[in-house]
Amino acid sequence: MRIDLHTHSLASDGTDTPAGLVRAAVEAGLDVVALTDHDTTAGWDAAADALPAGLRLIRGMEMSCTGRGEDGRPVAVHLLAYLFDPRNEAFAVERERLRGERVGRIRTMAERMAADGLPVDPERIVTAAGPVAGRPHLARALVEAGVVPSIEAAFADLLSSRGRYYVTKADTPLSEAVRMVADAGGVTVVAHARARSRGRLLALDHIEELAELGLGGLEADHPDHAPADAQLMRDMAAKLDLFVTGSSDYHGGNKAVPLGRYTTDPEAFEALTARATGVEVLEG
Repeated sequence: MRIDLHTHSLASDGTDTPAGLVRAAVEAGLDVVALTDHDTTAGWDAAADALPAGLRLIRGMEMSCTGRGEDGRPVAVHLLAYLFDPRNEAFAVERERLRGERVGRIRTMAERMAADGLPVDPERIVTAAGPVAGRPHLARALVEAGVVPSIEAAFADLLSSRGRYYVTKADTPLSEAVRMVADAGGVTVVAHARARSRGRLLALDHIEELAELGLGGLEADHPDHAPADAQLMRDMAAKLDLFVTGSSDYHGGNKAVPLGRYTTDPEAFEALTARATGVEVLEG
């Protein structure tokens, strides 16, 4: 069984439609795929309606959070939330707030670039991106304007968290997010916690605290994890009695990583689904 638990569609910063993504999952030889767009469930229905025979769909989301960094300062962290009930009122309100933060940040970053003479149109970028605006939308605009040669180059310089145009947003405290997802019947996994290329790292003792609050698992095998860091996550999961996931973090044309590049063991999939009480796994 081939299982990829971290993918993105046009509902956030991927390039495939949700329907196209589930079709691509079958073409990639997957048996299970999770749709985990940033801070939104907007692609759930379209993916479910197009679900091909033989494919199972886990409905999820990648949540923008803030944790405690290794240096003690706040650090941006992504939390994968699976199979939660989207009707849970408190969680629905928080998702809406996060989407507002996303739009405000991209608008401000684009305005700063335009003020410096870069050929970007803030209103056009925000309108095209929609309610889950992210830096990849701004990166595409920079590529189209000829400012940078690629999306990767945009993130390495102009859009870097260490760059002059970067704007922070008020993300959900990580501990609060774990509780909130659990209250909505969902299961949580810390995404790419050792992705050194993304900047500062989440403190390992914060992960230990999350395990006590009900965290389900850790993403170990990921394109941004070095082998030693993936092993560290596996060792930590074993120590804390968490399950381990592997995934592509597929974004279509926005990242050169194919579906199924890394996968999750069936035992971890069973552990995840056994804990969820929000919504069911869908079968095509």
